[in-house]
This record gives sequence, structure tokens and C-alpha cells, in this order.
Amino acid sequence: MTGVRVVLAALLALSVTGTASRAEWPERPVTMVVAAAAGGPIDVFGRVLAERMGNALGQRVVVENVGGGGGTVGGARVVNAAPDGYTFLLGTVATHANPQLLGSKPPYDPVKGFAPVALIAEIPLVLITRKDFPASTMEEFVAYAKANQNKLNFGSAGIGSAAHLGCVMLNGAMGTNIQHVPYRGTALAMQDLQAGRLDFQCEIAVTAVSNIRSGTVKAIATLASSRTPVLPDLPTAQERGLKGIDASTWTANFFPAKTPDAIVAKLQAATVAAMDDPAVRAKLESFGAVIVAKDRRSSEYLGRFVQSEITKWGDAVRAAGVKLD
Repeated sequence: MTGVRVVLAALLALSVTGTASRAEWPERPVTMVVAAAAGGPIDVFGRVLAERMGNALGQRVVVENVGGGGGTVGGARVVNAAPDGYTFLLGTVATHANPQLLGSKPPYDPVKGFAPVALIAEIPLVLITRKDFPASTMEEFVAYAKANQNKLNFGSAGIGSAAHLGCVMLNGAMGTNIQHVPYRGTALAMQDLQAGRLDFQCEIAVTAVSNIRSGTVKAIATLASSRTPVLPDLPTAQERGLKGIDASTWTANFFPAKTPDAIVAKLQAATVAAMDDPAVRAKLESFGAVIVAKDRRSSEYLGRFVQSEITKWGDAVRAAGVKLD
């Protein structure tokens, strides 16, 4: 019996140790994977969140930039990471709507590959053009685009990026088929738009606002369903008669699938703490982000939201008759 007691005591000790280990997470720095180049809008967004989340967790949150594939390279980095709580993804439309639109062999399953943590914010897309574009309102833009679609082009941060998908939706709503010019990052596309080598972009507000205010590009309309507080005088495309368009990206945190529920709950709480921090909130809102309401912050809500986004963007891509692969 003595031997049995020793074995039982050892098993109990292992159980207690394992439970304590999970309870003490994180015991070292945690990596936030940002599926975009350093210095880009989503990277800046992530770094603002990471500092405050680190304070809440009691460990540093280190940002790792993994660009490429319109967001899917970074997404795959997290899908294939150990589900131990030390790697998570700052996800977007590009990481979660994009994979299901890339033909018969998606790089990963955006639903089954992740454990959803929390939806953070939505960021509207804004239609911007080169400064000398011969249209200044949405009505004028649509008319000019229809008459000159074979001569026009638009740029984006890459195939499947939020900016690309937004212009795919815009093309579908206008009934046009305007050439897409993909770049390896937002900054390069913006440089060519400012130089007049591109005609327009469907850019996220984080990037668009500063360029609009500096006068290096022209703002035509907000492509989301409502105006953005950082550009309150800019009408939406829907207000100007272009129906069937509601284009925003979003940010949310995701762990790899099979990450323990207790760890997911801790990161969810740290994410919400960052969202509710007045300084963080002010900074993110200055970018044009809209922090989501409290009833949309649960892990369960994010799981449902991702499903709805896959359907929404898939319908838009199919309606426009384009292929992303």
C-alpha cells in the first residue's frame, strides 16, 4: 500500500503543479503576431495595444511582424504555433476573410485554426484618389469610373488585403472592373497614389486620415455604413447613392486552436483592459478606429463575427466576379 500511496501522491503533485502553472500564465513575455510590415497602420495599432496589455498581464507583449500573403503568412504563423498562450494573432479581415477566398487550397481554416479571444475595433475604409483626379464627389467618381474603367487602376497593400477587398466591393457596387495593382505594403501603394501613378485606393482610415489632412490625396467618401468621427464631414458612399457597400476592416485577438480556456479568458480580460484605458482609447480613435461596445467583446461573439465576415466578403468577391488566387 505504501507504494500505491507514493504513486498517488506523485500524481497529485503533478496535477497541482500543472494547475498552478496554468494559473500563473504568463510566466514570460508573450508574442503578438502582426500580419503586416513594421511601421504600417496595423502594426502601429498593435503596438499601442501591446504596451497596455503587457501591463495587465504582468509580462511584456512583444510585437512580431510577419507580413506576406495578404495577411495569411502571419495567420499561418499563429495557427501552427504551440497552443500554450505565448503566441497570439492581432487578426483582421485579411487574416480571416482572405484565406477562404484564395481558391481550392486555403493556407488554413480561419475558424477551426484559432481560438477567438476578443473583437477590439472596427476601422472604416475610405475612398481616396490622387490629388488631380477629375472627380470630387461620389456621384462624379462613379460616373467617371464607369466611363473610363479601362484606363483606371487602384492600389492596395497586396492581394487579399483589406484595401484590396474594399475596392473589390466598390467595383461590384459600381458595376466596373478596374485594374488592381498590388504592392508589398501600404506605404508603397500610398507613395504611388501621391505621385499620381495610381488613380485611387480604398484605404483604411488609419492611413487615409493623415494623408487627407496633409492634402497629398483627395477624399471622396467613407465606404463604411456610417461616417467616421475623425472625418465627420465626409459622407458615406451609401449617402451619395451607391448602395450595396459597407467596407470596414477590424482588429481582434486570436490564439491558436486548443489553447486552454483559462488562458483565453486571461488574454480576453487584458484585451478589454487595454480597450478601456482612456489613453489607449484616445489614440486608437484618433486613427479612425471605433472601439466595439461591451456586448461585442466576448470570445463567443468573436467566433460568430468571423463567420459572418467570411460570408460577407465572400459574397462581395463572387458578386464582383474576381479571383484572388
